[in-house]
Amino acid sequence: MIKELSTVVLTHDLEEYGLKQGDIGAIVHTYSAGNAYEVEFVTGSGETIAVATLHDQDVRLIGGEEILHVRTVRKQVA
Repeated sequence: MIKELSTVVLTHDLEEYGLKQGDIGAIVHTYSAGNAYEVEFVTGSGETIAVATLHDQDVRLIGGEEILHVRTVRKQVA
C-alpha cells in the first residue's frame, strides 16, 4: 500500500487525461482496501491536469536514484 502524499510514477499512458508513462503524481487519497488511489497530476506552476482513480498496477513509488523530466502538456478539451 502506498501512503497518502507519496510521490508516484505513472506506469503507462492515460490518453484520456493526456498523461504519459513516467509522469509524476501525488497520492491524495488511499482507499481503505489499500489497492486504489486518487492521484493528482499537476503542472510546474501547480495547475491540476488530472485527478484519477488508479490501482497498484497503474503507479509505483518514485525511486531515490531516478531523475525527474519535464515535458509540455496540452490542455484537454472538456
